[in-house]
Amino acid sequence: MHPIIAALKHHKTAVVLVALEIALTCAIVTNALFIIGDRVAGMHVVTGVADDELVWAMSSGLRENATPESVASLAAADMAALRAMPGVKSVAQVNTLPLARRHSWGTCLQLKPGEDKQDSLCTVRIYAGTPGALETMGVRLAQGRGFLPQDFQAWSLFDDKPPPPSVLVSRALAERAWPGQNPIGKPLYFGDKGKYVAHVVGVVDHLLNPDLEANGHGGWNMFIPVTAVAGGMYVMRVDPALRDAVSRDLPAVLDRVDDQRIVTGNEVYARTVADYFHDDRALIWLLLSVVGCLLALTALGVVGLSSFWVQQRTRQIGIRRAIGATRGDILRYFQAENFLIVSLGIAIGSLGAVGLNLWLMKRYELAHMPPAWLGAGALVLWALGQLAALGPALRAAAVPPVVATRSV
Repeated sequence: MHPIIAALKHHKTAVVLVALEIALTCAIVTNALFIIGDRVAGMHVVTGVADDELVWAMSSGLRENATPESVASLAAADMAALRAMPGVKSVAQVNTLPLARRHSWGTCLQLKPGEDKQDSLCTVRIYAGTPGALETMGVRLAQGRGFLPQDFQAWSLFDDKPPPPSVLVSRALAERAWPGQNPIGKPLYFGDKGKYVAHVVGVVDHLLNPDLEANGHGGWNMFIPVTAVAGGMYVMRVDPALRDAVSRDLPAVLDRVDDQRIVTGNEVYARTVADYFHDDRALIWLLLSVVGCLLALTALGVVGLSSFWVQQRTRQIGIRRAIGATRGDILRYFQAENFLIVSLGIAIGSLGAVGLNLWLMKRYELAHMPPAWLGAGALVLWALGQLAALGPALRAAAVPPVVATRSV
């Protein structure tokens, strides 16, 4: 080890430049890999519905002077026509779906009547659905019962009137509101000063919100039974093999019921979920491109330095081979030398990676990077350094003693 360190001292400038290049790469690559891992983990979410069996559609009526009765009649006719389509198992009307970003209703709930903010739960999302919505969506109950026919009432979040008396809550909301207690029968208060009350009759095993919120409340929601959803979406549970055909033929089916409207949305739900994470995938590919370019440039730097040193040390290599050094000895020497330089860069870069992560946490609300990612970045750069130096090291080890000594 001492001969290697002594040799490096004679090339301080080159060693420092390469070490700084590796340090910069380490700081950026480690944080980029952490962000990629965090985004990939965030994309693998469980929605709580039958992702591969759902198709949804929305329409906007063009008729003037439409009454609530005529709207309800049209919705019933639409669902009857959709239900008759080949491959459709069931149809219901809902205000939104998980990760759909459409018609998301949010509210604050109170656990006690009055204005005590300590008893309020805000950023709670509301799902509203017509009879059969739970079964159509594929929502599973973990506790209690589902909705009975008498539970369904005409209601909207924007109406100043009592909600239906029976509601379902997600397990996440139940655990937050009544930790360690049985939520069945518990009251929830709505409206100004909690003047309206509904009672929990069941707990949904898991149901994701229409949006994933930065505060982590992606599962705080409740389901309310309604007879109709003004401006809502039709959701169909279909045979997975026919879902593309159903989505393709759906506008024509609705047009036959009423051609005085526009189908404003129509999609296979699995694509809706994929579209939700479009920006995340774009960021992942961008970061992978940046990581790839940085690693390539760093590898070129290591290759260039190693090749230069092999060329400059032909005489020393020949002398060592002549006095008994094997090809393996020469190979290990250059690999060990490269390992020391890379390790120096990693040590500096790890400090830079921590500092960069703290800056990103402050400016962009990025999560704290676990120490394991520092180890992952170090392993990547160690492997890169050894692979980059392998070619020049093999060329050095292949120099015959007789050829090397002729340069003396």
